[in-house]
Amino acid sequence: MDVSTPAGAPWLIVGLGNPGPEYAMNRHNVGFMVADLLAGRIGGKFKRAGKAQAQVLEGRIGPVGPASRRVILAKPMSFMNLSGGPVNALRDFYKVPPANVVAVHDELDIDYGVLRLKLGGGDNGHNGLKSMTKAMGADYHRVRFGIGRPPGRMQVADFVLKDFSSSERKELDYFVDRAADSVECLVTEGLERAQSAYNS
Repeated sequence: MDVSTPAGAPWLIVGLGNPGPEYAMNRHNVGFMVADLLAGRIGGKFKRAGKAQAQVLEGRIGPVGPASRRVILAKPMSFMNLSGGPVNALRDFYKVPPANVVAVHDELDIDYGVLRLKLGGGDNGHNGLKSMTKAMGADYHRVRFGIGRPPGRMQVADFVLKDFSSSERKELDYFVDRAADSVECLVTEGLERAQSAYNS
């Protein structure tokens, strides 16, 4: 366990995305996809979280017994650029230290399907991270899911709000599954172990 993650404290795993069926398969919504897969593994369903403007699911990750970790999965329902408010409200409510927050998000500057895990850092122009950092500081974990750069002269905003291409979708399930694995490893075994296993 990393010294930055207090023993016994719950983890808040946040999948970033935009609410609504029209955004469901967008590149920008890969965080939601990973959160949905983790919810399926836990065996529960997301429920609306009162005043927090988010969907949440409480459960445990890891082997049965003392090695398992209490987690709160969350999907902010505020739209990407306002994610910080709901996330910080959940963090306060569940008494989660910033270092036990994990943001799962799309990353333009990494090739499609490649993962990078880290603690802290800048937002690299990502509006969801920018909002979270403004609300709670930058000292939270990130699972960065590569989506690559837009082709040709396509604007970044157009690219991230488009669905994954048909060729990308052939491997999407595998990459989302691997990202979910990396979150579980981060929570149960710490950042250094997860980076060693999943940073490519």
